[in-house]
Amino acid sequence: MKIDSATIKAAVNRCQELLVMAIYTSFFFTLPLNSYYAIILILIFGSNLARALLLVYWTIIYLRHKLNVARIDGNGCMLMRDNAIGRIYRRYFPVQLIKTADLPPNKNYIIASFPHGILGTGICMNMAFDIGVWFKLFPQVRPKVATLDQHFYTPFLRHFIRWWWGLISVSKESLMYYLTKSNNPQHPDNRDGFTSNAVAILVGGAQEALDSNPGEYILTLRKRKGFVKMAVRTGSAIVPSFSFGEVDIFQQVANPPNSKLRNFQIAVKKRTGIAPLIPLGRDIFHYPFGVVPYRRPITQVLGAPIEVVQSDDPDPAYVDELHGKVIKALEDMFEEYKGKYLKDPETKQLIIN
Repeated sequence: MKIDSATIKAAVNRCQELLVMAIYTSFFFTLPLNSYYAIILILIFGSNLARALLLVYWTIIYLRHKLNVARIDGNGCMLMRDNAIGRIYRRYFPVQLIKTADLPPNKNYIIASFPHGILGTGICMNMAFDIGVWFKLFPQVRPKVATLDQHFYTPFLRHFIRWWWGLISVSKESLMYYLTKSNNPQHPDNRDGFTSNAVAILVGGAQEALDSNPGEYILTLRKRKGFVKMAVRTGSAIVPSFSFGEVDIFQQVANPPNSKLRNFQIAVKKRTGIAPLIPLGRDIFHYPFGVVPYRRPITQVLGAPIEVVQSDDPDPAYVDELHGKVIKALEDMFEEYKGKYLKDPETKQLIIN
């Protein structure tokens, strides 16, 4: 049987993509735990000098983060955020970024991203792991993804997420810092040629992740208005973002509302901000279990910016008005694009809690 070169190349590419995905996913899932394990091992088994150095190091990163002197004003380490490995990772699913409107670089933006899914893979791919596509569509706009503040107090972990992926804290102080940055091309912070910050916030957070199951688009948004208030305080436009297929790349152990597992997950989330999900994917040998995500497409659609009027003291009625516009925009995006980016679109519904 003759095998042509195209078939061989396709097989090699798929193996390459699977290997990169397995490494990335394992690293992503285990990095937080490994950081804590390393700390525990040093504290228990390390010498007095090692313990002292760890405590000094921990104190330094705590103070630097608390005093806002460790901010990354540019795009971080571009070697890590735009490279061949990231492009292979993107190809695995694949992940697309769809532009529906311009984002002029004369203002800052909050990218209100939905759904969270298990990992927020679509938004992280396009705005953290492989940002070359973003730059082609939105030149002069720096992409940043906001994540839990406690990650930046964790030794070892903080360096990876800051420098490798350019992640920032979702704390109020951090968002104010980035969303009030000058858009003047002559400002010293904009010497890199970028004059705008676009900060992605996975608004639904851990609660939305608990509802993530293939084919189910359940958003946590009705009572979440903090991102709208932040937009008003900083004068940042709100850009609705919807990642079609985000919920399809992982299953999770069944955790229906009021089940023992869900109650446990909610209890942990209340205390730590992190929901202990149990994701179910595939493994590298095609067995139907593992933590490698399924090879299913993710398409992030960025909507048109919703302009806001800046105010240091947001009026509740105005916040409700903007919040309603975000909900309407997401509903319209889902109905407009589900037929193009989802299988069996007639069976898919958007539920906003």
